[in-house]
Amino acid sequence: MIGRILLGFFMWTFPVSIQDNTENLEPLKISHRARSLQPGEVVMIEVQSTEPLKNLLGRIFERVFFFYPDTEQKVWRGLVGIDLQTPPENYSLQLEGITLDEAPIRANHNLKIVSKTFPTRRLTVDERFVNPPHTELERIQKESKIIRGIFAQLTPQRLWEGPFNSPVPGAPTSGFGKRSILNGQPRSPHGGTDFSAGTGTPVRSPSRGKVVLASNLYYSGNTVILDHGQGLYSYFAHLSSFAVEEGTLVSAGDLLGNVGATGRVTGPHLHWSVRLCRTRVDPLSLMSLFSE
Repeated sequence: MIGRILLGFFMWTFPVSIQDNTENLEPLKISHRARSLQPGEVVMIEVQSTEPLKNLLGRIFERVFFFYPDTEQKVWRGLVGIDLQTPPENYSLQLEGITLDEAPIRANHNLKIVSKTFPTRRLTVDERFVNPPHTELERIQKESKIIRGIFAQLTPQRLWEGPFNSPVPGAPTSGFGKRSILNGQPRSPHGGTDFSAGTGTPVRSPSRGKVVLASNLYYSGNTVILDHGQGLYSYFAHLSSFAVEEGTLVSAGDLLGNVGATGRVTGPHLHWSVRLCRTRVDPLSLMSLFSE
């Protein structure tokens, strides 16, 4: 019940843009930065207040996003995600805060989302991962429900600590958002980023988080999901082995498992997906926010 209440109250997203657009709205001063304001990007929002705030939330894209304060509670930052399928147009980020005296405070900040064209990839994989046998359908549906349930739980506390590092030393090989054609059949866009790495390569946590799933799934094979807090999740797929158990709290750099070729793959590699308050965003966009 508590989870449902939190979900309804804290559904946010975080957009990212290469520009630094600042507007002065007394008593809040709001700015944002990101690689771009396009679908799949993460945006860092910074809010400066003339007085300490007790809480601050943001609403945009029909979602709620979390903010976290500095030690004096006058500067608040939050991540907003622009989902992969967000239409290009002007959106208003609605900020709602409460002062230490319980006085409400509100402000708006404009984010102009521009369109992005994603390339298409054509892959040949085992036919059972394109048209699964009827004997596997119940398993697939059950696993899909579990994953949706995990991403729907928005932990209000922030566990992550920037920067976000690459989980493997290999370079990205298949970009986020590519339209997928598997064995000649159109499928959903690629919701993550693939990294080139051989079987057995250590996969390490990009930041602090809690292991909420470590299991073998039909499509993604051996999979680890980390809850970084405030609606931010990392999803690592196709591992050859696990080094963590569910419920474990890991720090940046801790070993999660090893690269493999389990599930629907064409060869060994690491697939890393990021969900931010249920928006599908590019892990490389998240990493770029803390690279400076």
